[in-house]
Amino acid sequence: MEKRLANEDNYPPSNGAKAMKTALITGISGQDGAYLSQLLLAKGYRVAGLVRRSSNAEKAVERLRWLGLEREVGLVDGDLTDLSSLIRVLAKLRPDEVYNLGAQSFVALSWQQPILTGEVTGMGAFNMLEAIRLLEMKPRFYQASSSEMYGLVQAPLQSETTPFYPRSPYAVSKLAAHWITVNYRESFGMHASSGILFNHESPLRGIEFVTRKITDGVARIKLGLATHLDLGNLDAARDWGHARDYVKAMWLMMQQEVPGDYVVATGRSVTIREFCSLAFGHAGLNHQDYVRVNPAFFRPAEVDCLKGDASKARETLGWVPEITLEELAAEMVEADLRRLRQP
Repeated sequence: MEKRLANEDNYPPSNGAKAMKTALITGISGQDGAYLSQLLLAKGYRVAGLVRRSSNAEKAVERLRWLGLEREVGLVDGDLTDLSSLIRVLAKLRPDEVYNLGAQSFVALSWQQPILTGEVTGMGAFNMLEAIRLLEMKPRFYQASSSEMYGLVQAPLQSETTPFYPRSPYAVSKLAAHWITVNYRESFGMHASSGILFNHESPLRGIEFVTRKITDGVARIKLGLATHLDLGNLDAARDWGHARDYVKAMWLMMQQEVPGDYVVATGRSVTIREFCSLAFGHAGLNHQDYVRVNPAFFRPAEVDCLKGDASKARETLGWVPEITLEELAAEMVEADLRRLRQP
């Protein structure tokens, strides 16, 4: 029998006299969903996460379990590609805030599965917004937009007014979701905001993402489990922050009386090569001795450099990143060392 920690039966319909806010999070099984759940629970929210029915229910709570939250969050069955399921869940929970983090979020995979990426990452936002509109509900809505939308960058520092130039099916899908959020805000008066989040990482990052691939490789090499690490373009530069900092910005957007779009970034961009240097250096290793460039990992269309201008978030939300890149790399390496040492 499939193991479920919770389902919508744990969340009775609202009677209009709730003692706390209810938040619905799509993509709760991901890094951001876990950290956002932690933040909202600490603020007294009732938190529900939308998950697709799967034979591997453990995967849905893996990151929640890492944070010790698996029994504090309710899981509800639904799918961003199924409008009827979203209507059912929304009508049942009557959430005060909806955080749409759900996506096919691995950029490289989007070239191999562009239709799936478009349906989940792009149309998923359409479906959620339309479900809210059809039910005539008034939750505040957050859309997880992405710095990948800037793609072939049109300015050295990217802000909310920088033109977009997406360079992958993932980025195109995110851009569609971003603009439909703007459209529903302007067309129907929804409190709908988008966070244009630049790269944000943590020990909960999936192993398929380059930062986690690096820190896992460092740990394996340090423990004698590997001799080298193959990577793609070492000169690609990204503005990396910590997911714990970035989910705070999501919540702050939802607390504003006027909705809007915000860049969330550190304003510091480093290359993958430099991140390797930080991660290997934390373990007392020289990355040049272990990292190999493998052309198989190059993207069909590369995004060379991303660097965000989060002035609006700083001035309007009062948000500033608190965790440095050095602290982030060290935390991720230490977490992977602990994982690999476990029997």
